[in-house]
Amino acid sequence: MRGIVLAKLYTHMCHVYPKFRKATRKQMYQFMARYYQKRDWSFMNYGYAPEDTAEVPTLQSEDEINRYCIQLYHHVANTVELRGLKVLEVGSGRGGGADYIKRYLGPAQMIGVDFSDKAVNLCRRHYCVEGLSFMPGDAEHLPFDDGSFDAVVNVESSHCYASMTAFLAQVKRVLKPGGHFLFADFRPREQIDELDEQLAHSEMQLVRQKDITPNVIEALDADHERRIAHIRRGAPKLLVKLIQEFAGTKGAGIYKGFRTGAFVYKSFVMQKA
Repeated sequence: MRGIVLAKLYTHMCHVYPKFRKATRKQMYQFMARYYQKRDWSFMNYGYAPEDTAEVPTLQSEDEINRYCIQLYHHVANTVELRGLKVLEVGSGRGGGADYIKRYLGPAQMIGVDFSDKAVNLCRRHYCVEGLSFMPGDAEHLPFDDGSFDAVVNVESSHCYASMTAFLAQVKRVLKPGGHFLFADFRPREQIDELDEQLAHSEMQLVRQKDITPNVIEALDADHERRIAHIRRGAPKLLVKLIQEFAGTKGAGIYKGFRTGAFVYKSFVMQKA
């Protein structure tokens, strides 16, 4: 019960104070990268269960354990042809998504950027794939020249940022003309109109959008036991309940929010003119 109360209080503080949200999320991810360094935890998203079998990727056996998390990346990043291109992931976390995109979708160069330097160091130790690299960076001040990338990927990360408007301006800046922004994240229902407005004013063209909340709920249901076992195996006992809240396990506030419609999860494809 205490973990649930703390999670609700923290969520409220994050909503009221965006800079607090950004700073504390960085510290949280720094702690997680420092505390748990095994490669068996390489994704931190809620997952995706496709409605259409054509959207189900064929995976190597070692990737099957992360199928639902991978399917969210596949849903987002497989919407345009990335083979041979230069791709940036903003908010690369523990590196599983960038690694998947590089190995399965074939960009010539895949760079993952994350606010947590400890997470970046962890990725550098875990992934030795030609053309895949990781570096520290702030989503609102990307360390790249104008027009550097053919595509920018951002999965379940933007809700941590202090300014979505600043982030979108950076995405537009680093994209080449005609480049794509491949994006998915959730918001409280009352903030969805604001998100749509921010995207509409980003000076990038909307190509596709989809409410994928039902797909995320189905993935959380199917992946529940694995998530619970992983948390109990790897988390400090005092933090198990709190981490279960943020992992979206059944009974967690975010899970209930998806179920009741209090939270909405959407995916978008945008293109720079």
